Amino acid sequence: MADRVLKVNAFTTFDLLDARVEGHGFEEEAFATLNVRTARKEPEEVSLDLELDNTQLDSVPAHADRVSLSAEEARTLAAELQQAAERVDGAEDA
Repeated sequence: MADRVLKVNAFTTFDLLDARVEGHGFEEEAFATLNVRTARKEPEEVSLDLELDNTQLDSVPAHADRVSLSAEEARTLAAELQQAAERVDGAEDA
């Protein structure tokens, strides 16, 4: 990704995912980086960071989105992701 906002390295959670950005009157697809991180010392929150490859987008400028979660919110998200993954696995097995 040119003009990258997020730092991507060997510790990045996902450095190449398929993503879509939607807005009023547009929808585009691009590769994306998705990362979960916390502070190394005395973490107070979990950060979920998302950046789409701006070289593949015409409708939005280079940027990254970030959501800060409490530990409890992170656990709730993890549980929801686990349940959704199990539904996908169940549908694939059927």
